[in-house]
Amino acid sequence: MQIIELIIDENEEVNGVEAISVVENPAIESDFIALKSNEIQLATIDTEKRILMGAALIPDKNIYRRVKDKEFYIFFSKETVVKASQLYLKQNNQSNATLEHESKLKDMTVVESWIVDDVKQDKSAKYGFNVPVGTWMVSMKVDNDNIWNDYVKTGKVKGFSIEGYFADKVEMTETIEKTVDELTEDESEFLIKEIIKAIEKGEL
Repeated sequence: MQIIELIIDENEEVNGVEAISVVENPAIESDFIALKSNEIQLATIDTEKRILMGAALIPDKNIYRRVKDKEFYIFFSKETVVKASQLYLKQNNQSNATLEHESKLKDMTVVESWIVDDVKQDKSAKYGFNVPVGTWMVSMKVDNDNIWNDYVKTGKVKGFSIEGYFADKVEMTETIEKTVDELTEDESEFLIKEIIKAIEKGEL
């Protein structure tokens, strides 16, 4: 079965993660947890934090997809996961949320976003997550009563799933190769030199 790497095409006007959906079956197979306040108590009142913590993207994890009769896997590299997490915040998408990739939700906000760089000492480990280095973790504040009471508490939603725009690396490579064939000899030499520079800088 074909395995396709998805990347962010910075030449496209719309790219990266547009929203985070709360779903019953997250494609990355990592459920979130609902945090409750057991640290702060005022008299006999125990107020719920209403925060969901979970993985938004796990690097190098094959995710099964089926489009019509075509079956394939997609994955995101560590570099793409980092870039996606940064663009998500830069584009002010932290309040964009949906239910099962369908209904747009109000009063749902990502309040924490980080990349795991140490599996043992990361905050995610404290709450029982076992995710690899490079995972994009988020904490989402749920001020939507309907979602919290009818979906989170009842277990109808169990994890996060991203929505966004990514490029197919295979298709982009084929486009680049086609373009290279149309270059003049001088243009080809210049392009090769630029690629070598990028490799030396660690950009490719």
